Amino acid sequence: MYTNKLHPGDTFPDIEVNTLTGDRVNLKSRKNGTDWKMVLVYRGKHCPICTKFLNALEKYKDDLYDAGIDLVAVSADSEQQLQAHLEDIDINYPIAYGLSEDDMQALGVYVSEPMSENETDHNFSEPALFIINKDDALQVADVANNPFVRPDLDQLISGLQWIRDPDNNYPIRGTHK
Repeated sequence: MYTNKLHPGDTFPDIEVNTLTGDRVNLKSRKNGTDWKMVLVYRGKHCPICTKFLNALEKYKDDLYDAGIDLVAVSADSEQQLQAHLEDIDINYPIAYGLSEDDMQALGVYVSEPMSENETDHNFSEPALFIINKDDALQVADVANNPFVRPDLDQLISGLQWIRDPDNNYPIRGTHK
């Protein structure tokens, strides 16, 4: 399957996913007084690199909130898979499940088939990270086709803090046609 990529400045799509509280939430909705949003798409419970990254992101969540950036992580896992994954992750930011293949297509992420039933029982997204600005436009995108490519969190957070500083007047990059 080929993917249609979101482009910098595009309006982020309306995608609703499930939370363990039984709510459906829109990936771009914000709370905690924030006006930007980070959407972290991860492969699922079967991926130890995702588990490590989700746990590492926990120590940066307050920096994100201080910069006005809300946070959610989401995968194509089922509710049961996410419940089981909670044994391996220690996070206090929202995490959701049930990303459909149509949702993955709308996000322009790479989709993989499981290598075996031991890996998982469904197609899943490869890692991606999206930053949505106050206008619901895609400000930053990092889309990978394998689990080994992830942004350096120190550099990412400091870069987002710099972008958010109004004195820097930093535009959305990558929009030249």
